Amino acid sequence: MDIERDHEPTVALTTDPRQHPAVFAAAFNTGDPAEVARVYEPDAVFVPSPGTPLTGTARASATAEFLSLGLPIDVRPRHTYATGGLALLIVDWTIEGTGPGGEPVSLAGTATDVARRGPDGLWRYAVDNPFGTAPAGPPRPPV
Repeated sequence: MDIERDHEPTVALTTDPRQHPAVFAAAFNTGDPAEVARVYEPDAVFVPSPGTPLTGTARASATAEFLSLGLPIDVRPRHTYATGGLALLIVDWTIEGTGPGGEPVSLAGTATDVARRGPDGLWRYAVDNPFGTAPAGPPRPPV
């Protein structure tokens, strides 16, 4: 099943790598896993905790855990360095509020991400490392 073709997308991808974090936030804030999947390359890596790179269905499951919080993400791009079809994105982000069980949620980090321009001219994550500047250690518990 191709998750990208199940419905018409509502969030437009961008031709400007500096705008990719905002596109990701818009997709994330829909709460729709299919929208979020569109901002990634098919073989992209997601690192939900330091030292835990995931791809494929594991990546989708980890993303779904973040989405299941039902809280919006706020992103603040710090730096974008692009050359050719690659871009390094340094982005501060937060997810805060009350979780689905009534528990307070406060997640934050400085992402170190790599985006690539596709043949269609649109940018997608090749590496999404939300805790990019955090030291590697024991895996974090699921959110």
